[in-house]
Amino acid sequence: MRRRLAAVAALLILVTACATTTAEVRQAPPGDSSFVFVENLDVISDWDPSTSYSNEIIALQNVYETLTIWNPVTRKAAPRLATSWHSSSDGKTWTFTLRPGMAFHTGRPVDAAAVKASIERTIKSKAGASYIWDAVSSIRADDQLTVTFTLKYAVPLDLVASSTYAAYVFDTQAAPDLKKWFATGRDAGSGPYAVSTWRKGKEDELTLKAYPGYWGGWDQPHYQTVKFRVVPDPDRAWRLLLRGEVSFTHRLNPRLYARAKATPGVRTSQRQSFQTAMLLFNTAGGPMRDVRVRRAVQKAVDYRGIVAALRGAVSPASGVVPEGLLGYVPDRVPQQDLAGAADLLKQAGYGPGGKPLKLTLTYAEGDTDQRLLATHLEMALKQLNVTLEYRAMPWNAQWEQGKKRGQDIFVMYWWPDYADGYSWFANVFHSMNPPVFNLTYLKDPGTDALLDSLPELTVTDRGAAQNAFEQATTRVLDQKAVAAFPWVVNYQRAYLGGIQGYDDNPAYPDVVFVYELRPSG
Repeated sequence: MRRRLAAVAALLILVTACATTTAEVRQAPPGDSSFVFVENLDVISDWDPSTSYSNEIIALQNVYETLTIWNPVTRKAAPRLATSWHSSSDGKTWTFTLRPGMAFHTGRPVDAAAVKASIERTIKSKAGASYIWDAVSSIRADDQLTVTFTLKYAVPLDLVASSTYAAYVFDTQAAPDLKKWFATGRDAGSGPYAVSTWRKGKEDELTLKAYPGYWGGWDQPHYQTVKFRVVPDPDRAWRLLLRGEVSFTHRLNPRLYARAKATPGVRTSQRQSFQTAMLLFNTAGGPMRDVRVRRAVQKAVDYRGIVAALRGAVSPASGVVPEGLLGYVPDRVPQQDLAGAADLLKQAGYGPGGKPLKLTLTYAEGDTDQRLLATHLEMALKQLNVTLEYRAMPWNAQWEQGKKRGQDIFVMYWWPDYADGYSWFANVFHSMNPPVFNLTYLKDPGTDALLDSLPELTVTDRGAAQNAFEQATTRVLDQKAVAAFPWVVNYQRAYLGGIQGYDDNPAYPDVVFVYELRPSG
């Protein structure tokens, strides 16, 4: 989950979703060059571009850049810092050509040596999403604008280089102790915006300002300032949008989103994302060590009821990987089966007429979608003589408890580090000791072998890669039954009508690439 998404306030859906409003939103005054993003969680948890692995992507993707960027139309990597690239026939050598004349916010050049130093530092960190570079054997700066990667095994390095995390290029010479330097709220990026102020824990947490030397130029109208305000209450966020005090809200509950669609002066955007909700089952201890109990809980989930209750904010999940990415398996939408669940529990000695069973579940504090999931599951399991005790926890506390195997069911979100299904399997279902995000604690050599084959097959034989994804999906969800996938998040955005050029890229969750926008007036 990486802490980020505190989703729709689902408990509010009992209020009619068809309400309309005759109010018209106040637009930003002519000439206003500030873009204000309203967030429901703290923006920054880690300033270091090598190790960052959380909510700060909404800001850092405007401060730092990667060699490539994923294009949701072509579903391929597109130029960013690199203008072109090519690979050897075996996929083990990749050469990237950089744009000339680029500079970091520190003034030093963005060149091949800087690319090499950035990625080598990230690899050395062994933190965050640094695993995306595991295939890299060496990096060579051939000349100022050409950098070559030699790999131990083939991977789609053009996709890897577009990763949401751990692919940033930055000035490693910005300070002797970069970790300490970054922690104070400084940046060493090459993006269109640089850090202006950071007020940790405050509502107006972060302000970015335009970097005059940005390689893209500032000839056309652009926002000169980007502000991030932390407003946990969705109703207040909506009022701020109506007053024109904020420009963009990335998530509204169904009631407010319906109002936004009917409000003059407000634009809305909805699309299915690459974010999935997951129930991860404890295979290492407690009653869910028994695969029959895990299968019973899978069958007890009221998949259709939950999706219906969230009224367009989510879509049914099919398999592990969402639609639009390699690894998606169609026609695997799960259905509730209480009779089947009761039979499995009876085989395990529980269920109606058997021993009572108690399970514990943790979810992210403030996430009312996850709370709705917990209450629906509680009601379903109660019919099966199973008591579910669920607890909301701050994400960091929930995660720390999860790494100690402190619950039977762990609820969290996942989205890909780069636009490929491998991220789910490598992070959540591959053996790992100590556990990080593999909070099912699955240790299965057969699954690991399948997963280890995926990066190379993605380059050398995509058909075989898809087949391996399907086998891994069957193994994880059917044979081992270590998780359940109740939904895929639908992005529902609302923003001021004067903003032009907004395009939602699902590979970068909740990121607005502000430089691409055109302000009104």
